[in-house]
Amino acid sequence: MLTGFKIGAMVESFRCGLRGGLESAASLGAQGVQMYATHGETHFSKLRGAALSDLRQMLSDLNLEMAALCGDFGGHGFQHADENPARIDNSKHVVDLALELNCRVITTHIGVVPSSSTHPRYAIMARACENLGAYAAQHGVTFAIETGPEPATVLRTFLDDIGIPQGLGVNFDPANLVMVCRENIPEAVKILGRYIVHTHAKDGLNLKPVDAESLYESFAGTGPVGFRADDYIRETPLGTGQVPFPAYLKTLCETGFQGYLTIEREVGDNPRKDIADAVHFLKHQISLSFV
Repeated sequence: MLTGFKIGAMVESFRCGLRGGLESAASLGAQGVQMYATHGETHFSKLRGAALSDLRQMLSDLNLEMAALCGDFGGHGFQHADENPARIDNSKHVVDLALELNCRVITTHIGVVPSSSTHPRYAIMARACENLGAYAAQHGVTFAIETGPEPATVLRTFLDDIGIPQGLGVNFDPANLVMVCRENIPEAVKILGRYIVHTHAKDGLNLKPVDAESLYESFAGTGPVGFRADDYIRETPLGTGQVPFPAYLKTLCETGFQGYLTIEREVGDNPRKDIADAVHFLKHQISLSFV
């Protein structure tokens, strides 16, 4: 069995608070967790002093490590120049929190990267990511851009153009890529391989072709009138969607990735069961593929 992969879980996916999420993750055999640092009781501004010490103690007591922090502030990511100074400043505070938690990866959505580098938004997003990447690199942290809105080739070109490989990377979410872009997942892994520092273990279906701009505008609350994301995409339990997990994990291994498969479950009535099933599914897939 391959030992390079670790299984993590998103604290918020359990929907039972910080302590409940940590205890649930540990009880299901996860080795690490990811949590949001942008809202609620784990907002970076609240995890100071005693609250930060308590979190460290809980992680230690449960033998969990912080696989990644989620630094996603929602909205339109870094697409709007007038919003970016505040977003960048807040994101740097997330870097500071990551260091306090011995965490080296921060994941975030940055918006939809245009396919053309001459698009005005391309430069706006690149400048923001360059700023964040430089700050992260100085502190030994990687800002990992989550896959989904654009094809892997577009994201790879964007990262190559910025040229800060130590501070900018990829949070590879295979479900987002199949649901939005209908990507060939093993090929997408090969394209982005050198940048992948963390992954989300998630599955899903594309029901019919969807315009990524409209979809992500709808997530930000500014989508076209009458647009319904559920008409186009559907998240599913692991193994029941369009992510080819055996080929995906094999290719991920071949790139040299040794890190977290962090389970993210954003829908469903029984998240604990779904996450427990996902842990079992991943362990089974890893054992089948790498014995």
